Amino acid sequence: MIDGAGVGASARRIGIDVGGTKSLGVLLDPSGEVVAEQLRPTPRGADSVEPLIDLLADLSRSLGADEAVGVGVPGLVTSHGVLRSAPNLDGVADLPVGRMVSERLGLPVLVDNDATCAVVAEAAFGAARGARNVVLATLGTGIGGALIVDGRVYRGHNGFAGEFGHMVVDPGGPPCPCGRSGCWERYASGSGFGRLGRDAAVAGHLDAVRRGVGGDPANVRGEDVERFALEGDPDALAVVDEFARWVAVGLANLTNAFDPELFLLGGGLARGGGLFLRPIRAWLRELLYEPHLRPIPAVEVVELGERAGAIGAALLPGLEAARAANR
Repeated sequence: MIDGAGVGASARRIGIDVGGTKSLGVLLDPSGEVVAEQLRPTPRGADSVEPLIDLLADLSRSLGADEAVGVGVPGLVTSHGVLRSAPNLDGVADLPVGRMVSERLGLPVLVDNDATCAVVAEAAFGAARGARNVVLATLGTGIGGALIVDGRVYRGHNGFAGEFGHMVVDPGGPPCPCGRSGCWERYASGSGFGRLGRDAAVAGHLDAVRRGVGGDPANVRGEDVERFALEGDPDALAVVDEFARWVAVGLANLTNAFDPELFLLGGGLARGGGLFLRPIRAWLRELLYEPHLRPIPAVEVVELGERAGAIGAALLPGLEAARAANR
């Protein structure tokens, strides 16, 4: 367990996870149980900064904040709570989230990357309990990532470690919101899964799926492909296998870099873990460097589901206190 992230650190712990489309706030009791939660749409557009800060403050108040609040946000987050860049949050750059929300609440506000929050939660209460070397990848609107190395959260020199989604896996691939092309998240995120399905439909495959969405390939979503794959449709299962291969491409690269004992997959696609895990594991073994000479990292889904980021955010104050005590 990560020091400071466990139970009993605070009587009332509030965490908020800001996603590309929705934001979740949770209230934890001293044992780490979620006793209240609220889900709100995340403001979008060029003028979303003030509405986003207002949302974070309002969620905190409505959940009963009376001490430090934790917030997880997607993108590059400095150690001072400044969101430098968030490709999936329009108009957000160099945003001092912690200070701005703190001014509205009159309370300390700690901010970290959303995937880092998720891995903190999983280490404290979920699938990473007892593991010392963990890589988490959240397959949502984009791909976030986080690392535990030798039992400690690893943030890198500037605090920006874990941006796995922007590893370029295909330089000639589709454009990414970050401004480059062929990033891993264009293939292996939830939105990437939907794009693979639409590409297959345009190519004349996925007949059953196309009929199910009115005949227009542009209407095909990842959820549609997943539904037909669960029913055994061979074309949909082929898209799942292609998606699994792209996920495994990234996991193989991360294995070569960090040699983890465990990969945790989170985000919306974690709900369909039973469909995706087997082909991801098979492709990882196929793509990994010298798989016959090394243990293959375990690949599992997060236990805490889509609450993981918000739960981990609620644990940030205790985690920061522990870090300060060890300095």
